[in-house]
Amino acid sequence: MELRLEQLQFPSDANIILGQSHFIKSVEDLYEALVNSVPGIKFGLAFSEASGPCLIRKDGTDMELIDCAVTNLLRLAAGHTFLIVLRDAFPINVLNAVKDCREVAHVFCATANPVQVVLAQTEQGSGILGVIDGSPPQEIELDTDISHRKKFLRDIGYKR
Repeated sequence: MELRLEQLQFPSDANIILGQSHFIKSVEDLYEALVNSVPGIKFGLAFSEASGPCLIRKDGTDMELIDCAVTNLLRLAAGHTFLIVLRDAFPINVLNAVKDCREVAHVFCATANPVQVVLAQTEQGSGILGVIDGSPPQEIELDTDISHRKKFLRDIGYKR
């Protein structure tokens, strides 16, 4: 077995959800979950099929984001993996709907941070072992940091 590390590449104004699912119907169900969660959502979705023709299936509402999801999954080359690339929406807006899809087995991350994917490669193929999401903590928040956090959440509409 060989370990490898892949850096996901996505626009700086985008968020991603990387996960694992188990069936070709994932594409349709994830699409419906996203459009039913946020009207007018912009996203690209790709799914790496792990049996049959082993295609990368794709859908979405924005061609640039669809291409981004496909390009990243081609580099990962891990079976039964999906990637959603969102713009003008946050994972928090859709994450429960994504996790409620019957085909979704696991969500590795939902983030706007830089993401590195840790993969294992065998004779059979490759699979995701985990992700490195963002940077390590630098220190413990102070009272001023708490105030900034609370203000930020109010500014983006998640707290009153």
